[in-house]
Amino acid sequence: MAGQSRAHDAAETPIHQVARATRDELRHIWTALFDRPVPPSISQPLLRRILAFEIQLRQSGGWPAGLEKQLMRQRTPSRPTSRSPAAGGRLLRDWNGSTHVVEIVADGYLWNDRHWRSLSAIAREITGAHWSGPRFFGLNGAEAKGKGAQR
Repeated sequence: MAGQSRAHDAAETPIHQVARATRDELRHIWTALFDRPVPPSISQPLLRRILAFEIQLRQSGGWPAGLEKQLMRQRTPSRPTSRSPAAGGRLLRDWNGSTHVVEIVADGYLWNDRHWRSLSAIAREITGAHWSGPRFFGLNGAEAKGKGAQR
């Protein structure tokens, strides 16, 4: 219970005291509020802002009811994403004024009338540098993990 009373005391700290507090006083308030040490890389101005926000939040009764559920719902994709580019599809990429069209086939890719097993090899041929093929052609992480982009 001692930790809860310290947090309660820290939550009652007036905001103007946070604005004038020394680094050690800010660390004490942080530890009382969050029951853990201050992250080492946090700047003093950011530390003040976080503490002021947390104190105001606790003094006003915390987050609104149901906010966490609402935020989690918004993080969930509203439509399913494709795991991999489907055979029969095309990938287009403009590079140095030329449009490159890659056709997706069951066992790889067709580009410049040649069969390729890897988008990365095609990207390397186009640019002359090592690229992630799925990234070069604008595929997102979920699509790049599918078997079509990894051949």
